[in-house]
Amino acid sequence: MRTGSTGSEREAGSVDTADLREVLEAILMVVAEPVSTRHLSQVLGVAESVIEQRLRALAADYRGETGTRRGFELREVGAGWRIFSSPRFADEVGAFITSGQTARLSGPALETLAVIAYRQPVTRSQIAEIRGVNVDGVVRTLTTRGLIEPTGQEASGAVLYGTTGYFLEKMGMTSLAELPPTAPHLPELEELDEMEKDRR
Repeated sequence: MRTGSTGSEREAGSVDTADLREVLEAILMVVAEPVSTRHLSQVLGVAESVIEQRLRALAADYRGETGTRRGFELREVGAGWRIFSSPRFADEVGAFITSGQTARLSGPALETLAVIAYRQPVTRSQIAEIRGVNVDGVVRTLTTRGLIEPTGQEASGAVLYGTTGYFLEKMGMTSLAELPPTAPHLPELEELDEMEKDRR
């Protein structure tokens, strides 16, 4: 039994592979954002390939492939791994969230976020064209929440916005390619440019 030492005092390779599953679970329960296999490997002194194997085994276990299904899942999202509630209980979790236990985005904020997700990179004026209202305040809110960020500038100097890795994490996705095809009604950016020119 190891006593009188902290994780920072451990030498590389000191984590017993027999304890690795429990160590990984303990870390995954406290991470604030997805953690990469590389980071885990560096901290625990265990080969990335071994970490990867154990994480995938954990994910399969939580899905019930090797035993009892859990109310949570381990997913690879963004740049690493994190535990999420099971989609099977999306309605119940949603009801809990909307009951006031967690701060929610407003309807306008969600609409603006959807426009940015599907049409990024996009400027505020282009978002406003789609939504038909001024979106300056909403864009500031989404930026503050870490869901969107400036990704560049147009030749005119207008700031372009796109979604962040945190957005992918919250959506439980690894890439924007996983967005559902629900926005065929949104005009393409070329159309927005023409609409803006026609207004001038």
